[in-house]
Amino acid sequence: QVQLVESGGGLVQPGGSLRLSCAASEDIFRFYNMGWYRQAPGKQRELVAQITHEGRTNIDDSVKGRFTISRDYAKNTVYLQMDTLKPEDTAVYYCNTVPALQRYWGQGTQVTVSS
Repeated sequence: QVQLVESGGGLVQPGGSLRLSCAASEDIFRFYNMGWYRQAPGKQRELVAQITHEGRTNIDDSVKGRFTISRDYAKNTVYLQMDTLKPEDTAVYYCNTVPALQRYWGQGTQVTVSS
């Protein structure tokens, strides 16, 4: 069964904002640290933001000050607020546990930053 579902991607102009959502099953959400990963064309998948099940966050330097990760315990959802987007942020964004578990990779959501 599908246990992680990403949504919220789209086409946005440079400088714009998007908020990604990851709906998780309760057993994943409550017991795992969660993260947002991205994979740009021709590049390896990378972890850009993570949040522990206690709510502590860590943001990669490449997006620090522009991206914010949060989690809603009532909705079993993890969010990635992305502001001041740049063309180099273009990628497929995925959520997964941290460290990532192969069985939880989903389809991801495409983010394209372009004028």
